[in-house]
Amino acid sequence: MENIKQYPDTIRPDFSARDMLPGVDELIARRWSPRAFAKTEIAEAGVKTLFEAARWAPSCFNEQPWRFYVSTDENFDDFLGLLLDGNQAWAKNASLLGFVVVKKTFTSNGKPNAYAEFDAGAAWMAMTLQARQMGLYTHGMGGIKHDEVARYLKLDDDYKVVCGLAIGVAAEPSVLPEEVAAKEKPSPRKPLSEVVIR
Repeated sequence: MENIKQYPDTIRPDFSARDMLPGVDELIARRWSPRAFAKTEIAEAGVKTLFEAARWAPSCFNEQPWRFYVSTDENFDDFLGLLLDGNQAWAKNASLLGFVVVKKTFTSNGKPNAYAEFDAGAAWMAMTLQARQMGLYTHGMGGIKHDEVARYLKLDDDYKVVCGLAIGVAAEPSVLPEEVAAKEKPSPRKPLSEVVIR
């Protein structure tokens, strides 16, 4: 299979706070969400590859309820303005901004889809792992103006804005404001015993 990594890592994150068990794929174990980005163009073919990975995520009844609204050069500033101020301060250097939206009902029968956001999470993770495979990083954001996003995207009541996203090439923390740079490192996780009950 052809090596699709296109964007060489320019940073060396410190993963010492992560106590990963042997056997976990490095692509998963070394995924993290930086805020420091180096403004870099992602070719259209690369954008398609990212979201092609998301397209193949599993979903209840194969509904595929997720929608990814992704910025272009023309509307990047509009998307940026739909983030809360704290996120705007660093996300301005991302290559792409976007929003994850879900369809709240099943297309086949109009009944509520209680699993739409769960399924969108699977699509997000597939896209995120594809990004790492390509040398890119992703950062999901809850700090967005949900109602304004819905109006900007002209969504009807059957759709819900879940979160925002940033994608790009990671940069050194020094490009961030000091208080943000201090948090710019891979975070640990809860012990396995707390999340798996047997």
